[in-house]
Amino acid sequence: MYQRAGQDPSINIKFILLGTDNANSKMQKLLEHCSTVLAGDVPDSLKSMVIKLLLIIAIGIDNIDENPLVEYLMLHSLFEPLMQLLCTSTERQQHGYDVVMLLMFLVNYKKQESANPYVVKLSILDDELALNGYGQVITAALNDFVMSTFGGMQASGGGWLSSLTSMVGGIFLTSDETQPVVRGQRNMGGEEGMLLALYEASHLNRNFMTTLAHSSSAAASSAPPSPPATLPPHQTPPNLAQIQALDNEQPTNLLVTFFQYCSIVMADTRTESSINKCSLCFITLTCIVEEQFANSIMHDQNLTFKVQLYRLPMRHRKIVPEEPPSQPLASTLIDLLVEFMMCHLLKKFPGELYELCVGVLLRLLSYQKRCRVRLSRDWRPLWAALIALLKFLVTNESTLLRRHNIFTMAQQVVNIFNLFITFGDTFLPTPASYDQLYYELIRMHQVFDNLFYMALRYSTGDGEFKAEALRLANCLVNVRAIIQHFSPKIEVWLASQSLSTPTEDQILEVVRKNYDSLILKLQEGLEAYERYTERAHRPLLARLVRAASGAARLRADAAALRDHSAALLHHYTTIAERS
Repeated sequence: MYQRAGQDPSINIKFILLGTDNANSKMQKLLEHCSTVLAGDVPDSLKSMVIKLLLIIAIGIDNIDENPLVEYLMLHSLFEPLMQLLCTSTERQQHGYDVVMLLMFLVNYKKQESANPYVVKLSILDDELALNGYGQVITAALNDFVMSTFGGMQASGGGWLSSLTSMVGGIFLTSDETQPVVRGQRNMGGEEGMLLALYEASHLNRNFMTTLAHSSSAAASSAPPSPPATLPPHQTPPNLAQIQALDNEQPTNLLVTFFQYCSIVMADTRTESSINKCSLCFITLTCIVEEQFANSIMHDQNLTFKVQLYRLPMRHRKIVPEEPPSQPLASTLIDLLVEFMMCHLLKKFPGELYELCVGVLLRLLSYQKRCRVRLSRDWRPLWAALIALLKFLVTNESTLLRRHNIFTMAQQVVNIFNLFITFGDTFLPTPASYDQLYYELIRMHQVFDNLFYMALRYSTGDGEFKAEALRLANCLVNVRAIIQHFSPKIEVWLASQSLSTPTEDQILEVVRKNYDSLILKLQEGLEAYERYTERAHRPLLARLVRAASGAARLRADAAALRDHSAALLHHYTTIAERS
């Protein structure tokens, strides 16, 4: 009927299926039966057919807000029996994927226009078993995507890591026309629904932050269901040997899997679809890093993970296979952000993604400054990535200004440096790290000088960006003070030593001896940010829901359902004959 309605807009599917008399009572009775079956002691195959029916109702029309039958699912909520299916491992393995997809679609029905009961109930859900079950289904589905990519080709004598770099590199470096088909959900686009489900839980439910960090081991009996058990029909399961090689029975959790997933998705920003998924990854990360509990877990020095992130092969670097370090997840997240910043300084600059990326970084640093958390790591790659971004903005100002307000973005980056300069002594791991910050600012002074002159040029004119350029020039005051204070002293020292090419240690020694005479301006509010609100991202979320709906319809096409129904009919006929 949905197919007919799609072909002929004049068809009133609600009228044809329910008639005009007692339509509400008919649907109420149907949904009551559905609830009874889902909560009852009945064969899993029968529960599966009920869930398939509900999914078909939910995804029948591209725009779920225009679906006349979904309104009945709002009036007669099935939230509790659906969530109950996620509480036990056997039912979760049988139905988990479809249940989480169904809940995701229902949460997105007119979520801004009316009191959607699924939004309300998901936001206040505090059942640990249900939340962990929800998270385990997402972990399994995203892990399938990761393994489909990491294990898509057998290693030719170099282990899984060389397979990862050669095969995945081929995906992102070849043209669209020659891009190889990768098995698993990547080819189906099915992980978009799971990504939306993760976003909704992270955005709506603070209790879900515990689930994000719920650790399990590959060898543990409480581990999440294996990916094949939670995949839709006709889904090719990943190579289990590859999974074991990847995790090596290391403890893992949903955050680990999500970071790995992000590292693959964020490597590709060529198409609208990939940009949409990348945007949702950053938005979900934003929701996570705004939560105090999630931050405390990610910064816990006693909770470390070896997380293999995908790194995009590029001309100026060679990917060397190496075992990832065991580190807190906050450090892994910074590595993920650095990788993104370094890999997309392109003519087709994804400015909106960079704004989201810098926003995630600011929230992470704000937590560290606020709670005086010292993350033991080498901070220089992050500073190098931020400086590379500033250099790119200055070099390509005329091209970028046609599409982006580069002054606002540059100010965000400079203020992150100001946060390090003003408060770095409270969250950098050692005094040597603070010295290295000054060394990098002095060494790359030309980038900051050019940035200041660009801001000055636009702030003294009458152009569109005058106010933003003036704010950028003003926020560079401390960076310029550092450069102007230390550069002459370094020159004097070099002259006294008759040196032209000093070592890093020699420059650092000059810096240490001249801190006392440096005068900086105290800047407050550097760690402030506006908390995430969904309003600005509603069009993006609507596009992603439509994409997930389309992918779900492909999996639930008529032929697949006929085969499924025939198998079930045979099953029940056999039971009837035996009885």
